[in-house]
Amino acid sequence: MKSKFYITTPIYYVNDRPHIGHAYTSVACDVLARFMRLEGREVKFLTGTDEHGQKVEKSAAAKGVPPKEFVAQGAVHFRDMAREMDISNDDFIRTTEPRHLAGAQDLWRRIKDAGYIYLGSYAGWYAVRDEAFYDESELVNGKAPTGADVEWVEEPSYFFKLSAFSEKLLAFYDANPGFIMPPNRRNEVTSFVKGGLKDLSVSRTSFSWGIPVPGDEKHIMYVWIEALCSYLSATGYPEKGFEKFWPADLHMVGKDILRFHTVYWPAFLMAAGLPLPQRVFAHGWWTIEGEKMSKSLGNAVAPSDLIKNYGLDQTRYFFMREVPFGNDGNFSRERMASVINSELANNVGNLIQRTLSMIQKNCGGAVPDAGGVEKDALDLAFLARAQVTDNATPQEVAKRYYDCKFNEILADIMGIASEANLYIDTKAPWKQKKTDEKLMQATLYHLAEAIRCIAIMLQPFIPQSAARMLVMVGYPEDRAKAGIPFAELMPEYALKPGIPITAPQPVFPKIEIGR
Repeated sequence: MKSKFYITTPIYYVNDRPHIGHAYTSVACDVLARFMRLEGREVKFLTGTDEHGQKVEKSAAAKGVPPKEFVAQGAVHFRDMAREMDISNDDFIRTTEPRHLAGAQDLWRRIKDAGYIYLGSYAGWYAVRDEAFYDESELVNGKAPTGADVEWVEEPSYFFKLSAFSEKLLAFYDANPGFIMPPNRRNEVTSFVKGGLKDLSVSRTSFSWGIPVPGDEKHIMYVWIEALCSYLSATGYPEKGFEKFWPADLHMVGKDILRFHTVYWPAFLMAAGLPLPQRVFAHGWWTIEGEKMSKSLGNAVAPSDLIKNYGLDQTRYFFMREVPFGNDGNFSRERMASVINSELANNVGNLIQRTLSMIQKNCGGAVPDAGGVEKDALDLAFLARAQVTDNATPQEVAKRYYDCKFNEILADIMGIASEANLYIDTKAPWKQKKTDEKLMQATLYHLAEAIRCIAIMLQPFIPQSAARMLVMVGYPEDRAKAGIPFAELMPEYALKPGIPITAPQPVFPKIEIGR
C-alpha cells in the first residue's frame, strides 16, 4: 500500500489578482508533490480560493455585482494561474462549495459540543483587509502591524476559548519540534503563545457574506475558522473516509498568516478532537526590484508576464533557486535573466548541445557503447556523483525535499552539470576520436548518462524541460512525460547502448539581459 502525502497551498483570497507571491507558494508545493509522486507516494495536492468575509462583500458592492458573481470571477484567475504555472494540484476547493459548508459547520458543532465556544460580545480593533482582530498593544501608529487600516467594532459574537490551549499548544510544539518551519518561525510562534492567549471572536453579525453559524444564522462564522477548515473539508470531512488523507503532511503558507495556521488552527482541531497537521512551513516575501510589492506602487508582477518573457520552466526554476526557502527574496529582471543564462542555458544547455551533437556525429545517433573500456578514477568519481545524487541515500534526498531545501538541491544539480562540462573539457572526446575511438565512445556514454540523471533530478522543478531532455537521451515520450522515478538514478537503470538519441534541441534559450 502506498504511503500518503497531503500538501496544501494557502486558500488564496479572491480579492487579490495572482502575483508572483501566489505563484511562488504554488510552485514550491508542486515541486514537493511531484517529488513525492516520483517516490511512489499517493499524493493529494490541494489549492483553492477563500471567498467569504466582509472584505469580499465590500469589494463586490463597490463593483456593483453580487458576491457570488464576484468570487466566481476571482476563482477563475487562480485556476488559470495554476494551469499556466504547470501546477499539478489534484483538487481545487472554493470555500463557497457545498462540501466546504458541510465541513465548516460540522467542525463548529464539534468544537461547540466540546464546550469551547460561548456567546458574548466583542469590542475591539478589526482590520478588514487582514480579516483579523488586533489588541491595542499590537497597533503601530494606529494601524495593524501589517499596515492595514483598523476600525473599532462592537457587536455580539461567539468566542472560542483559545485561552484554554496555551499549555496544550506549547506541549505540542515541544513534542513536535518540526511542526513549525523554518526554526526561526517556531521561536516567533512559541513567544506569542507564551505571552498569553485571549479568547478569540469567531463570529460576526455586521455582514452576511459567509457561512452561517449552525443554530444561529444571525451570526456568520469568522472567516479564519471557516477558511482553515477547507483543508479538512477537501478530504471529504465529515463523511467517512476523510482519514485517508487527514492529517495533512504539510501546509505551505506565507509568513503573514503563520499565526492562523500554527496557533488558531491547531487549537480548533484540538478542541474538535481531530488530528493535527504534521508540519506548517512559512516562506518569506518577495520584494520587486528592491521595493515592497504593493497595490499603491503598482509593482506587482503577474506570473503570466514572466512566462511570456522568460519561459515557464525558467520562471519555476528561478523561484526555487534564488533564495533559501523561508527567507525573503528580491525579484529583479536582470537577476532572473542572469540566473537563467548562467545555470540553465550555459551550464545544462551547453552540456546537452556539446554531448548529443558529438553522439549524433560520431556514434550513429545512438547511445554509445562503453563496454571494454576500463573506467579510470575520474570516470568513477563523475558517475558516482551523477547517479546517486552526491552519494546521498534516497532517505537523505527525501528529507532535503521535505525540509524545503530547494535552492540547495538545485545548487547540487548545477554542480553535477558543471562537473560534466569540466569532464568533457578534461577528457576531450574530439581528441580521443583521433587516438582511441572506443575511449571517445566511453566518454560520451558517461556524459549522456549524466544528462539522463540531471534530467531525472530536475523533474520536480522544471517538468516539461526535464521530459524533453529525457526524450533526447532515448526515453519514450510517454514515459518521460509521466515521470521517471528517482529510484532510476541508480546505476542498474543506466542508459543501454544502441538506444536512438535525438538531435539536440535548444531547451533553455538565452535571455537578453534587461528584458
